[in-house]
Amino acid sequence: MPLLKQKIILILAVLITLSACNQVRPSNQNISASQTTNEVAAANLDLAIEYMKQGAYENALKNLEKAKKADPGYAPTYNVTGLLYQQLGDSKKAEDNFKRALSINNNDSSTLNNYGNFLCQQNKLEEAEKTFLKAAANPLYESPEIAITNAGLCLSNNQRENDAEKYYRQALQLNPRVPQALIKMCEISFKLPNYLSARGYLQRYQQVARHTAKSLWLGIQIEQELGDKDTVSSYALQLKNNYPDSQETTLLRGSGIQ
Repeated sequence: MPLLKQKIILILAVLITLSACNQVRPSNQNISASQTTNEVAAANLDLAIEYMKQGAYENALKNLEKAKKADPGYAPTYNVTGLLYQQLGDSKKAEDNFKRALSINNNDSSTLNNYGNFLCQQNKLEEAEKTFLKAAANPLYESPEIAITNAGLCLSNNQRENDAEKYYRQALQLNPRVPQALIKMCEISFKLPNYLSARGYLQRYQQVARHTAKSLWLGIQIEQELGDKDTVSSYALQLKNNYPDSQETTLLRGSGIQ
């Protein structure tokens, strides 16, 4: 599954969990809900999110248009519409909808986060970085560490690892349990090389998140360097059993590690 689609599905999963067909939506990192809307708009937005999770984009778009018609001034509808058009590859309409959401509520951390990811995808790194930091600066935002981590991920994906590291550290100061920041700090420590630090970050990561093929392969390499054969074998077994078709398992088989 493409990385962008994975991100959007994750965002939508949170949106549908936290949204409800009532007049006032709770404040959270994905929908800034200091706004009030009517039940028709709210219900259609919820339906659109469900359709997007299923990949039924045409139906999702119809419900989003109904939500806009019911309440043209409800920012979260435009935020989700921006995500939909981003998934469909229509950058112009995605940006138009994100900007429309921000014209209604320019401090909405949900939209700022999503717009920042969009800008990063468009290689507008400076603008993306500023947008993430604006999201984090909102005193009403419950999870500023998410926006700060996103700023780091954006820079990491564009070969600016040194700049990204400061954001991972900031995010972990705010919340020491951010999985994405922990695994990126693990990678950075491994490359230095600082294997004990890398091990520490990986141990913290596995306390808050399920191992991926990537994290297991990283663990194997770390423990190889530290000479812990038992842990190497444990990680290798998990990798082969849980992710038999992954690129990391192929690398494992070619490495000679048992």
